[in-house]
Amino acid sequence: QVQLAESGGGSVQAGGSLTLSCVADGYYVKSTCMGWFRQALGTKREGIASTDSNDRTSYADPVKGRFTISKDRTKNILYLQMNDLKPEDTAMYYCAADGVRPYCVGDHTLQKVNQWGQGTQVTVSS
Repeated sequence: QVQLAESGGGSVQAGGSLTLSCVADGYYVKSTCMGWFRQALGTKREGIASTDSNDRTSYADPVKGRFTISKDRTKNILYLQMNDLKPEDTAMYYCAADGVRPYCVGDHTLQKVNQWGQGTQVTVSS
């Protein structure tokens, strides 16, 4: 069973940075759409960043210019570099994989997700 394993969450002050990592199956990282979602307390899970098999990326407006999604094909890791963090970025962050398509259906909203990670908490204090 393919699993996605996130790490890198934590607590930071506003303006700080964190990098999330997601170890995944090599096929997922190299050949299919992958992305990051987040879910704040009391809200629905939302897609915030995606990358496809051609490394084309897409970002939700609230994180554009501050977050960067990337992948290391040799280590089979998906990253989310988060800079200039704000209290409203506080949420549980999830790695997600389409697992089938080389492109992202719905860009950063990842309408097709076949695999989820367990989540890693990010807390930003003011």
